[in-house]
Amino acid sequence: MQHRSWLFALLLITCTSYTAFGQNSPFRIRLRETGGQPVIGANLQLIDASDTTRRVYAVTDTAGRAQFMVPVARNYQLRATSVGYKPLLRNVVSANTPEGLTFVMPSDNVMLQAVSVTAAKPLVRQEDDKTIVDPEPIANTSTSAYEIMEKTPGLFLDPDGNVYLSSTTPATIYINGREQKMSAADIATMLKSLPPNSIARMEILRTPSARYDASGSGGVVNIILKKGVKIGMTGSANAGFNQGRFGNQFAGVNINNNNNGRTSYLNLNYTLRNNYEKVQSSRKFSADSALAQNAYTTYPAQIFYAGYGLGFELPKKWELNLDGRFSWNGATSESTNNNLISRLSTGKLVSDNLNTVTNRNNVVSFSQGVATKYRIDSAGSELTTDMSYNFIGNRGGQEYNTQYRLPERPATMGEGSFDNQRHLFAAQVDLRYKLMKGLMLETGAKTSIQNFTSNGDYVNIVGGVRKPDLARTNAFDYRENINAAYLQASQTFGAFVLKGGLRMENTNMVGHQRIPADTSFAIHRTDLFPYVFLSRRLMKIAGFDLRGYLVYRRSITRPTYDYLNPFARYVDQYLYETGNPALRPQFTENYEVNISVDERPIFAVGRNYTRDIFTNVVYQDPVNRSIAVRTYDNLGVNRETYFRLLGAIPPGKRYFFVVGTQYNYNDYAGLYENRPLNFQRGSWSFFTFHSFKIDKRSTATMNGFIRTKGQLQFYELSNFGMLNLSVNRKFLQDKLLITLTANDLLFTNYYRFTLQQGTVAATGLRRNDTRRFGLTLRYNFGIRKREERVNMFNIETPQ
Repeated sequence: MQHRSWLFALLLITCTSYTAFGQNSPFRIRLRETGGQPVIGANLQLIDASDTTRRVYAVTDTAGRAQFMVPVARNYQLRATSVGYKPLLRNVVSANTPEGLTFVMPSDNVMLQAVSVTAAKPLVRQEDDKTIVDPEPIANTSTSAYEIMEKTPGLFLDPDGNVYLSSTTPATIYINGREQKMSAADIATMLKSLPPNSIARMEILRTPSARYDASGSGGVVNIILKKGVKIGMTGSANAGFNQGRFGNQFAGVNINNNNNGRTSYLNLNYTLRNNYEKVQSSRKFSADSALAQNAYTTYPAQIFYAGYGLGFELPKKWELNLDGRFSWNGATSESTNNNLISRLSTGKLVSDNLNTVTNRNNVVSFSQGVATKYRIDSAGSELTTDMSYNFIGNRGGQEYNTQYRLPERPATMGEGSFDNQRHLFAAQVDLRYKLMKGLMLETGAKTSIQNFTSNGDYVNIVGGVRKPDLARTNAFDYRENINAAYLQASQTFGAFVLKGGLRMENTNMVGHQRIPADTSFAIHRTDLFPYVFLSRRLMKIAGFDLRGYLVYRRSITRPTYDYLNPFARYVDQYLYETGNPALRPQFTENYEVNISVDERPIFAVGRNYTRDIFTNVVYQDPVNRSIAVRTYDNLGVNRETYFRLLGAIPPGKRYFFVVGTQYNYNDYAGLYENRPLNFQRGSWSFFTFHSFKIDKRSTATMNGFIRTKGQLQFYELSNFGMLNLSVNRKFLQDKLLITLTANDLLFTNYYRFTLQQGTVAATGLRRNDTRRFGLTLRYNFGIRKREERVNMFNIETPQ
């Protein structure tokens, strides 16, 4: 079956026909002000109504004229923008006439020191095989990029920082088109320090094309940071706090500049955070004994974040862009865990002890990227290169102590230090070339090299005597090299748009544990990943285009270094965490059908078939049944069926909303503890976002979600959800924005869980410091000159 899929994808690429669309002819557009003066230097896009990937660009001259070379008698959407004018959006039919078409662009409000150019943009819209999220309505009520993702309709985040789209497999996080190969906790920390108004847009790719890494089985969330896209210098200063049981405080500044073909941005942010987690659980040791645990952990931290970018328009259609990020996170977690062991038959208390653990972490993260772009022609052909280096280092220590109250005996204690470092280098080149007769070819290659080292040194302290803890002291090295190449083609056939691609990835993974035991593993493999995308304009309803999409994709999920590291990490005296060096990658085949109306997604249904699925599992120690080991293992296959429904009133008037639902049904079949595993679970998710413009300066928003019969790996979750409210108002000529927020107002974002797999039977409750009330102040500043709109080189490029 797989070979047939690969062959089908290759045939789609090699046998795409050259359908003729007629001879290109001049199509002229003229833009005027309300008073009749020409609009100079406006950016124009002409988008083919039958294939939105086909776009041509132009800039008006000193007479307000622009010309396109396109086939005649075709339907297009014309978009025109210029600083100081309201955006223009019209449906047009191309014609070769001397006078062309003339449109009037009304002036927008332009003030010295500040300019506000607004357009009625939907919160969520569909663009070919990706969903575009405009974060601006959510950013005004959020304190970080992490909060924006929490409030985005259709995105779900678990307490560990994983992001979920259509699947129960976590999505892969990209920033500016680069994969962030970090753990979910590290990515969550980075996103919590990223200012909310530094994000230009988010691209959600549930089924990414062959251009993207095949590792995104759960889809991709690509966060695009703002650049100096508006002429002149603009920026904002922000500060605020929110208070739950503990408080968070933050302050930062963002500066963007665009001047004579040079763009730049600078983001600085400092955050003090604190949070708590409460986990109550009960787990059977045997048929007549059970362990009840009540753990309470606090997570105070201080974070400094800096991000910058520089962009240059070079001669002969070249662009050069530099961007980088630096963050420092000083975090401390303090945990107390009360453990009670009882006889189930008599209710008699057998053991009572208190375990305390303190972890101290200093995490330094650094990223530097260099990218170039060469515009081959005005039809969207381009050559891009991208190189990046990432470093993340985590150095800290751990102290643990157990006091035995029943039966009484001397306390046990220990401490340790650890040092983890990760280096990642990636380089890629991509070519998009528009051939005659509407055929678009894409090809490229990428290589990434990752080196990870982990060292831990632990001791036990007994009667004041320090002895090496040989079970926890470790040294582990991991190296990864992934090489990839892809070929992809897209073609329009009348009302159809067909895109097919094939990606080849060569994987090399080598791990070596040197302490406490000499173990190693190596993975060398080459895999093919086909991709097929078919789109068709279905009909027109009330003037809106109804379009259908069909997507097929094969992908891989590779175990990361923390999943493979066999070092046993101490949680408490009854629970350890360890990686599994024998873990195999899992492969997923995804089929999805979706429908959008006027670029707004409304319905999708899909199927994921995953084999060699690996997930977090809990095993009981075969020697000591009081100890559980949390690790990862390949369990078998999973068939996941889902559908998604989305409805909205687009922005433009006083009130708009987005509301939707998603249903996932999972059917696992495999082996668990060498016994047959059969697990089925269906889960509903409901989400919504509402915005009401109280007056010209005040806006109220409400967003939230509900999940029923949720699932986290093999944990069955109770119903839970969250409701957020906010009100903001502008002051000082709309420069100052003050926002009041209430997150998780009803304090319902917690869940009870049940785990019943093999010999492990556990129930419990997990709660975090999610109900918070806050105040945010944001002051926008800028100096932009209206006459700078005549810059003829400020052309919006295709995405």
